Amino acid sequence: MGRINSIFKADGDETAGTFSVSEWWLEANTKGPPAHSHDDDHAWYVIDGTMSVEIDGQRFEAPKGAFILIPGGSVHTFENRTRHRAGILSFNNSAGFEEKMAGISEWFSRNPAGDVV
Repeated sequence: MGRINSIFKADGDETAGTFSVSEWWLEANTKGPPAHSHDDDHAWYVIDGTMSVEIDGQRFEAPKGAFILIPGGSVHTFENRTRHRAGILSFNNSAGFEEKMAGISEWFSRNPAGDVV
């Protein structure tokens, strides 16, 4: 997805539909997806760099080693405001998100991730 990479480590087929795990990497100074919500909960662990996270309008910086819990229904997004690559490990408490990746990738091909302003 241009300056954003996603790799699924476990999907619904592997977990009998119970959860999914994915890595998300953003290059330096890269906007993430538009603010959005899901019914399922997310748990994010920052595996490298510092990710700027927004949950229900509240923004904070999450450095390497930070753990972020995003309750289902919360409007959220993330971006990398630093000069270094940053990544998160995302745990979803139900599988199925991976099935939306084709549409998400297509959206990013039409709307490439740009610089953080």
